[in-house]
Amino acid sequence: MCRMLYPRFRTKEEYLLKMSNPKEINLSSVPSETQIKYRRLTEFFLTHPKVAIAFSGGVDSAFLLYAAIQSDIEVKAYYVKSAFQPEFELEDSLRLAADLNASIDILNVDVLSSEIITSNPSDRCYYCKNKIFGTITEAASKDGFTLLLDGTNASDEEGDRPGMRALRELSVLSPLRECGLTKDEIRLLSKEAGLFTWNKAAYACLATRIPTGETITEEKLKATEEAEDYLFSLGFTNFRVRRFRDCARIQIQESQINLLLEHREQILKELKKHYKGVMLDLEVRK
Repeated sequence: MCRMLYPRFRTKEEYLLKMSNPKEINLSSVPSETQIKYRRLTEFFLTHPKVAIAFSGGVDSAFLLYAAIQSDIEVKAYYVKSAFQPEFELEDSLRLAADLNASIDILNVDVLSSEIITSNPSDRCYYCKNKIFGTITEAASKDGFTLLLDGTNASDEEGDRPGMRALRELSVLSPLRECGLTKDEIRLLSKEAGLFTWNKAAYACLATRIPTGETITEEKLKATEEAEDYLFSLGFTNFRVRRFRDCARIQIQESQINLLLEHREQILKELKKHYKGVMLDLEVRK
């Protein structure tokens, strides 16, 4: 019963512990270089007192929203609900927005209606970002916001983020990146701020589990989400269930191979509801 209600947690207690207790950051507890970068971020908000934030519920956009609220500016978060985002991301976003007492809008975007996106080309992310951020820009503009921010940070190399071209074209600013804040620094500051997202694992959209060139369908995305939810319920972290033809290819950390072997039969039974076969990738995740 707990797996159905709280799919990312093994017990209800684990779920309830995942709550933020937002507080002002004690800068003396972080390295001086990080202090300087955080002050740059607060200065950014002094010169941009009214912003909309593309909010995913992840580490970076969560901290960006927190920093904006701490700066006492006018800010609104926009979360895009689509077939590419698992349900837990929406749940995390709503929970964090409530913890921060932040204004948030949920926008529905039908990414599967776009043939260029579902055909899954190598630059799919560009077209998807264009559709998603275009929708946010339009909604934010109607609400009186002319500046849209996202959570790209200084650790994100442009070569690794094909969607950055779309962000530039739509004039989306990335203050965390501009201020030089790295992923590790954002996690540290988030922990000091009392945000539950501080140690949240990076989670790429569900479409990334489907090989480039293979058509993306709602059925394939749902299979991925349910398979990964199940593995999370068993205690796995930092893993992926990728599609290989009609099979599931599980990528886990080396430290969790024994856990997989312990639950091998249950995993086979569960994942074969959605896949013809289940494989383990011996090139483990780092």
